[in-house]
Amino acid sequence: MMRFSLCVVTALFLSACSEPKQVVAKKKPARLSSDLPIATTDPKAMLGAQLFFDTSLSKERNQSCGTCHDIGNAFVDKRREALSGAVSLGSDGSSMGGRNTPTAAYAAFSPAFHRMTNGEYRGGQFLDGRASGLPQQAEGPFLNPLEMAMPSAAVVVDRVRENERYETLFNSVYGEGVLNDPAKGYAAITNAIASFEQTAMFMPFDSKYDRSLRGEVALTPQEELGKTLFFSQQFTNCNSCHQLHKSPLHSQETFTNYEFRNIGVPANPDLMAQNGNKKDLGLLDNPSIDDPKQAGKFKVPSLRNVAVTGPYMHNGVFKDLRTVVLFYDKYNNPKRTINPETGKPWAKPEVAENIDLVELQKGPALPDQRVDAIVAFLKTLTDQRYESLLDN
Repeated sequence: MMRFSLCVVTALFLSACSEPKQVVAKKKPARLSSDLPIATTDPKAMLGAQLFFDTSLSKERNQSCGTCHDIGNAFVDKRREALSGAVSLGSDGSSMGGRNTPTAAYAAFSPAFHRMTNGEYRGGQFLDGRASGLPQQAEGPFLNPLEMAMPSAAVVVDRVRENERYETLFNSVYGEGVLNDPAKGYAAITNAIASFEQTAMFMPFDSKYDRSLRGEVALTPQEELGKTLFFSQQFTNCNSCHQLHKSPLHSQETFTNYEFRNIGVPANPDLMAQNGNKKDLGLLDNPSIDDPKQAGKFKVPSLRNVAVTGPYMHNGVFKDLRTVVLFYDKYNNPKRTINPETGKPWAKPEVAENIDLVELQKGPALPDQRVDAIVAFLKTLTDQRYESLLDN
């Protein structure tokens, strides 16, 4: 049985998601914080925990941040009502998001969205990076008509003010009367949620991989092989995008460089039909980007908890983690012609331009034994409290 901290359990009783449009703040790149995570007992974080699980902050009072970022499922949406879980269902019970809901776990480590010296982009929140940081990301789902569907920030603040206990807490934490000003009140709400998302609840670093680095457990021979393959560019290209720190022994490795790549993911035909057959242009859909060379690129996701957070890719097109590894291998292995989930040849890329073939075609072909070893290693990146979900 999963065990959570007292403040979170309390928040559950006190009582997103996909992709709203918003302008990216012009900020200097943020460094990864060395003092994350903050204490769960921090007043802002405790207040944010209550807001995170409060369903009254959606139009129909039936959906919270925690609905699409389920604490019991590694902070992803495991509901299956919307295209078999490829996307999330909105508060109105019929609207669907346009992309697969990314995990909120470890999201606090993403730097602010910025352009690097090589002209490429890095960081931000959402799959196209358009929210610079966690507070900006938290602004979106409340007002997105496909998600929580609140008509305005002022109405969200009014819903918060319905609870006298909230008003007392906000006055104490953010200053007397902060909720009387809709703009300041909304900023305080999103700041509190962001504070909660920076706690150890979202980033415990206690997976089998982490515990093995600390000498608490040993990886199996298969997992060790997968680890060697993953971190060695002689055998795979995995760590070209999915390694942040120079050393694979770093205690806070998030398994993403936070950059943007087009890896040639095929369209999800069901989602395309839902969206009027419109292609998802990824980074080019970020309001601050107008460079066609960014079309089809999405932020490299963290691989932490990847074994329990499917379906995969921005559109949920792949259901199984092994399929994802085989998809990468097809770029170097002429034998990998068939998608095992469809029994048909791999479908064409949703966006055929700008595919990063330089990185994708680096590695040698992988035999099944090595594919299975990589999958076994990826399973070791599961937070300890979610290990019971493996292979479920």
